[in-house]
Amino acid sequence: MMLKNLIFLMLILACNPGKKDKAENRENLSRDSENILIVYLSRTNNTKAVAEIIQQKVGGKLVALEKENRYPENYQEIVAQVDQENEQGFLPPLRTKIENLEDYDMVFIGFPTWDMQLPPPMKTFLAENDLESKTLIPFNTNAGYGLGSSIRQIRELSPRSNILEEFSVKGGHEKESIFLAIKGDREEKVEELVEEWLQEIGVLK
Repeated sequence: MMLKNLIFLMLILACNPGKKDKAENRENLSRDSENILIVYLSRTNNTKAVAEIIQQKVGGKLVALEKENRYPENYQEIVAQVDQENEQGFLPPLRTKIENLEDYDMVFIGFPTWDMQLPPPMKTFLAENDLESKTLIPFNTNAGYGLGSSIRQIRELSPRSNILEEFSVKGGHEKESIFLAIKGDREEKVEELVEEWLQEIGVLK
């Protein structure tokens, strides 16, 4: 009787390979995602929207990067402060502290383009944390002017990391009072672009 039951169970599994494959995929994603960290800086929530899409696709821990002292809400004031920080090479202290960073093998780093550079808080994160031998994956939102020198700065601050091809997409345009732009139909389109990118760099099969 036990032998018959075993044969019957094997026949069921053979006739339903899809269910088994889906279960294995979920198990693999859960296991792999334990080594994934998604760190992002977002002022108008466009970079946050991309970060959340990435987490939906690959799992991982999502962490918002925050300064000890927040930037001004006024656009002109924050532009002036960021300009000064960049000119002086000032690295603003962070409120965000990530425990057990050594446990993560893959680190997504998300940021908007500020002053055609990497935002100072993201510079602080890369400068203060040992990311040697980790895989870094940059993703970016901007007002249509591109990445500027941000990728070069990431390579300079993390010379011993394996840096994969970045993702960049147009988000809001705070100067023109266009804030969260990645929403609704636009968010669906960005989700498609993110999935294509993740497949191209080999993170998503």
